[in-house]
Amino acid sequence: MLLALSMTTGAMGAPPGTSMDRARALVARMTLEEKASQLQHDSPAIPRLGIPAYNWWSEGLHGVARADVATVFPQAIGLAATWDTPLVQRVGEITGIEFRAKFLATVSADGSSVLYRGLTVWSPNVNIFRDPRWGRGQETYGEDPFLTSRMGVAFIQGLQGPDPRRPRVSAAVKHFAVHSGPEADRHKEDVQVAPRDLVDTYLPAFHAAVTQGRAESVMCAYNAVDGVPACANEQLLQHYLRGAWKFQGHVVSDCGAVADIHMDGAHHHVKTPEAAVALAVRAGTDLICDFSVNSTGAPATTVAAVRQGLLREAELDRALHRLFDVRLRLGLLDPPEQRPFAGITARDFDTPPHRALNLEAARRSLVLLKNDGLLPLKAAPRRIALIGPNADSVDALVGNYNGTPSRPVTLLAGLKARFPQARIDLVDGSDRVAVPETPASEPRGPRPDPDAAVAAAREADLVVFASGLSAALEGEEMPVTAPGFAGGDRTSIDLPAPQQQLLDRLTGLGRPLVLVNFSGSAMAFGAATRRASAIVQAWYPGGEGGQAVAELLAGDFSPSGRLPVTFYQSVEQLPPFKDYGMAGRTYRWFKGEPLFPFGHGLGYARFSYSQAKLAKDRVTAGQGTRLSVLLKNESGREAAEVVQVYATRSGAMAPERTLVAFRRVVLGAGQSRRVVVDLDAKATSIVRADGQRVVEPGPVALWIGGGQPVADITGVRAPGQALTLQITGHARIREF
Repeated sequence: MLLALSMTTGAMGAPPGTSMDRARALVARMTLEEKASQLQHDSPAIPRLGIPAYNWWSEGLHGVARADVATVFPQAIGLAATWDTPLVQRVGEITGIEFRAKFLATVSADGSSVLYRGLTVWSPNVNIFRDPRWGRGQETYGEDPFLTSRMGVAFIQGLQGPDPRRPRVSAAVKHFAVHSGPEADRHKEDVQVAPRDLVDTYLPAFHAAVTQGRAESVMCAYNAVDGVPACANEQLLQHYLRGAWKFQGHVVSDCGAVADIHMDGAHHHVKTPEAAVALAVRAGTDLICDFSVNSTGAPATTVAAVRQGLLREAELDRALHRLFDVRLRLGLLDPPEQRPFAGITARDFDTPPHRALNLEAARRSLVLLKNDGLLPLKAAPRRIALIGPNADSVDALVGNYNGTPSRPVTLLAGLKARFPQARIDLVDGSDRVAVPETPASEPRGPRPDPDAAVAAAREADLVVFASGLSAALEGEEMPVTAPGFAGGDRTSIDLPAPQQQLLDRLTGLGRPLVLVNFSGSAMAFGAATRRASAIVQAWYPGGEGGQAVAELLAGDFSPSGRLPVTFYQSVEQLPPFKDYGMAGRTYRWFKGEPLFPFGHGLGYARFSYSQAKLAKDRVTAGQGTRLSVLLKNESGREAAEVVQVYATRSGAMAPERTLVAFRRVVLGAGQSRRVVVDLDAKATSIVRADGQRVVEPGPVALWIGGGQPVADITGVRAPGQALTLQITGHARIREF
């Protein structure tokens, strides 16, 4: 097949021009039927124009997903727990390289590519993890708009690379907008969102991804917003995205979202599939991801929409111009010898350097929630009782939207490698969730034996309990009927009953016990919160996760992970799951006592904060300032500290506090450094009920420290210093 309109040659008689010029020239030569075929995510070849088939659907939240062996980094929520934007950017870069490698390994001679092996990556997910019950929260960067924005921008920049004329891959930021469960209702949910919550919470990460990260694509969500399905919502797609934010890329629908616009049992916003396609394309959706059972996934439906006068052909052309523009810049229409990134080969995935970065990411993602002094271990234990359903589980490493690690290091494997002289007794002791009793008339399989687990613990120097969940319990819409779970979401944040019951027995033995929890969301651990010697939140830590946890226990590094979400004591502290109002949610609006607060995390070193000062302690509204503090590592070992800056304004419209800056700093034993942070005008602002962001006169309370100025349930409080900035005058900040 002759490839069309090469970026370098301007083939087939087209003027050299820009990629968009070439895209327009190519689309102008298509018939209506050919144009309609290219609107679908599984776009067929057009041989007469030299256009190869292309499947737009590829996933890459934390490494190349669903494409066999790849480097499987910590799940996105674990990457957020690093609070390390340079690291996340590097993870994005390696992920982009591996996508290029997978494409090269499977691309056909005519340039055609297949599902999950393309260069258009439908990641990252920058939805706000507003409620720990949401099963897909593991895919996000947590509950805070600022942290999510910084992580999302870093990952996008790593994926795409520095040159928009030749991106490494195309990143699609999702799911636009106001999307965070419940999973069972997502095809019909109409979210009525207050203007303040929209501007203050739900849009900032998308705004940053588009205006700073320069994301090539945006994925519109399943749900409706204020009465209009997101993929047909002109307020979102035109007013904000293409109007105020000047977005030039393409919009792809979530898979089946355009069908939801007309289907019974879903939004049923219009009556026919033709009307649904027309409404979506006119509003600004450029690419339809759909399934063969849906009429909206058939090119004939788009043709019919044009012929019925529901959609102008020029509107269809506009969508295709955007799609072929990015295909040209990615080199998807270039002959093999002219494709960009010639230095990347089909073998450049799951390499030793990539695995080394993965291990470092896993180390930095681990959050030490509690430590009564047991850790780091003073000596290698002679006998370890490793107990729990996630003790030797690959599922507990990888989360959802994942690749396949070539040599996964489970917790068991990590402990064996790090403590080769120790005897390790592996006893599951518990299922992840309650399993229905087998009728007496039916044969019973081998089942976990809690008594055997207790017996092993009695003989051990150290008990390690590997608790938690897996993506089979929390994740995207799926049938789950276990107690505490519903359709991919959770109805309880407690540790599932079989695990909690066994854990309570184990902590009652008085043996040194480390609780290592694998989950993509906040958990409550009952009495074990106080009775366990130490608690490590491991998230889904990726293919090297077991080694990282073992090294943490041994003290090979000082943990530096910090919580990107609030750990609540129970769901009773939360508003109803379906309520998208932010009152009472996340550290910004929650007024109760958390189990472990957002930003919390312990290490093996002690840091002190002193001599905090402002460059100017009085500024006019709309101006920024500079904040600095002397940070000292008071310990005898190298360690990293995550310096966090929070701002608090008074008044009914102001949250409890807001994260406005952060920086991960590594200091050697006894070393000190003055950490300097620039604060812009937005850091001192609030959002009014009408959605206007303003800076008002009066004091701004600033806190710079190793976490929020609050204690966890055990009484631990982060070090830091408080300052006050005085604001004079009024200003409005125009960002949307």
